[in-house]
Amino acid sequence: MNRDLRKYAKQTNVRLGAGAFFLLYVVGIGLIYLIYGAGAAVMGLLCLLGALVPIVLIFLSLALLDWIRKRADSD
Repeated sequence: MNRDLRKYAKQTNVRLGAGAFFLLYVVGIGLIYLIYGAGAAVMGLLCLLGALVPIVLIFLSLALLDWIRKRADSD
């Protein structure tokens, strides 16, 4: 039986990221809503979205660098 451990590691990392995102946004914002109300939940969501922007920019730049590297290696 042939196992692709890189595929398994990538799949595990994606699942961990999705779980962390779910906990932070759904559970976190839900708890803020239950404890402090709707206004605080909206502000918490805006703050979390603002914190997400640099993270997305970093991931996009790394993906772009990986794409460039793969194109350069194929030549």
